[in-house]
Amino acid sequence: MPWKEDFSFAEDIFRRSVRLLAENLTPDLYVFGTAGEGYAVTDAQFAQVCRAFWAETHRAGARPMVGAISLSLGTIIERIAGARDMGFRRFQISLPSWGALNDTELRRFFAEVCGRFTDCEFLHYNLLRTKRLVTAAEYAELAARHPNLVATKHGTDSPAMVETLLRQATGLTHFITEKGFAHAALLGSCGLLISVGSMNFATGQALFAAGGRQDAAALARFAAEASTIVEILLKHAQSVTHMDGAYDKLFCRVHDPDFPLRLLPPYSAITDSMFESIAREIGKRTPSWLPN
Repeated sequence: MPWKEDFSFAEDIFRRSVRLLAENLTPDLYVFGTAGEGYAVTDAQFAQVCRAFWAETHRAGARPMVGAISLSLGTIIERIAGARDMGFRRFQISLPSWGALNDTELRRFFAEVCGRFTDCEFLHYNLLRTKRLVTAAEYAELAARHPNLVATKHGTDSPAMVETLLRQATGLTHFITEKGFAHAALLGSCGLLISVGSMNFATGQALFAAGGRQDAAALARFAAEASTIVEILLKHAQSVTHMDGAYDKLFCRVHDPDFPLRLLPPYSAITDSMFESIAREIGKRTPSWLPN
């Protein structure tokens, strides 16, 4: 999410970014995952961004999704209800993370969200920041209870984990980042959760196409190159920032030099000089992942 120096919403830059992605990468777009600082925005910022996102995706004929992240289940429900009133019907949800949910609380969470909005579809983002990972067996049970739980999202590159997901939770579409996707695509149909691949639209699309045709050699090459990029990012920025959004803003800056790198306080972001160093090294080691 782009923020001005006073941390107000840079709406013109955001709208430009949405148009760029919808026209050149994919019509399936979302806001307010962890990388979109969904955990940090106020209710007013949430509504402001949602209105702009709906307008741009509607104009482009894209399929928008909105993330709802909060320590409060009530706030998650209120945000989904507000975005639903704007027209959204696809939502990304994460577990409340003040304390790890037990088994009863996990089922209650999905009942309160998926069971309340039966005309909406939900993707669950499974990440360790929530202090509990949902297992493939649990996903199978939850999907059977809630037909509108239709997808999951994972940043894992563990072959064992992606294989278990595809074998046990077969009723869901699993979206996985580049390295994990390279393995999962050889096992069956899955979605690509694009991350570093968003720096070069053609490369990201080529990775997805390689998965569709189960091209093992191409997928191995893409996975190795993605690993190199992650190594470069961590080498230059890990000591400064630990937030996902810091890196995604870097990917946006690659396409738009005016895209600000700052994160909402108190979180630290990648600096301009760090961005230049990262871009230079990626250009030397994996040039096909940067825009032509």
